[in-house]
This record gives sequence, structure tokens and C-alpha cells, in this order.
Amino acid sequence: MTCGPAAAQDAPNFAGEVLAAHNEARADMGVPPLKWNEKLAADAAAWAQRLSGHAMLRHSGVSDQGENLWLGTRDYFDAATMVSHWVEEKAQYHAGRFPDNSTTGNWADVGHYTQIVWRTTREVGCARASDATLDYLVCRYSPPGNWLGEDPVGPAGRRMAGTAGR
Repeated sequence: MTCGPAAAQDAPNFAGEVLAAHNEARADMGVPPLKWNEKLAADAAAWAQRLSGHAMLRHSGVSDQGENLWLGTRDYFDAATMVSHWVEEKAQYHAGRFPDNSTTGNWADVGHYTQIVWRTTREVGCARASDATLDYLVCRYSPPGNWLGEDPVGPAGRRMAGTAGR
């Protein structure tokens, strides 16, 4: 298994690719770029390692960081493509307060995307772990997004109870 904060020995610029993919999506929505955070990447690496070998995704339950999870065929997807699967949720996104901003009526259809573009999120750290057949990507965000009652890309409002989508 491979894993590490700037993960994947086969991708020398993993962190740069992941950060660029995030920041491209944020620029499209007019929100400030994220900065890479090594502690978030280390936390992501630890969780990615725990997920590897189980062929399924499960959120860690941390409350002080946002979290996006992805899995796919080992060594088939580059880092930017992994992130693009979350960004593709933009097709179901519409402006509004979370969780009422999905054209499908299901916040889970846009929750990865809204975490990426969440206006008040400032830092990201990601890592990939692999088992025999799958890659697991975990990204952590600070401060976390997907707060109930807030607009993902609008002015920051009062924080309401928020664990949905994190």
C-alpha cells in the first residue's frame, strides 16, 4: 500500500495537482483560492490508510475538518481527475443555502462540490492510499464547509448546526 501527505510515489506533484484542481473550481465560483496544509494532508493520509483494503468509503466523523472521499481503480486516475469527479457535481448545484442547493433535491448530490467551493474554507490537505485494486483519496478542509443554512459561495452567515455533508 502507498500513502503519504504528498502521497503517491508515482505522482511527484500530487499536492500541486490536487490544489490546482480545487482552486480552478473555486475560481469559477469567484471564491478565494485554498492553501495546502500539511497537517490536513497527514490527517487525510491516516484516514486513507484506514480505508484502504475495505473497498468502501466511510467518513471519519471528525468535526473540526471538512472531508471528501473518493475511490476508484488503482493507478487509473490522476489526482486532477479524482477531484474532477467531485467538481462534476456542479451540474446539480444551484445557488441557495445549504442543503437546499441541489437541483435533485438531495444535498448529497452536491455536497463534495460545495465543500470544495465553500467560501470560508481556506486550507486543504489530501492523500491517497492504495490497496491491490483500488485508490482511496481523502481530502480534509479547514475550516469545514457544508453548514446548514449558509450559502456556500455567498457572504458568510451565522453558523447553524452543521454536520451534513462533512
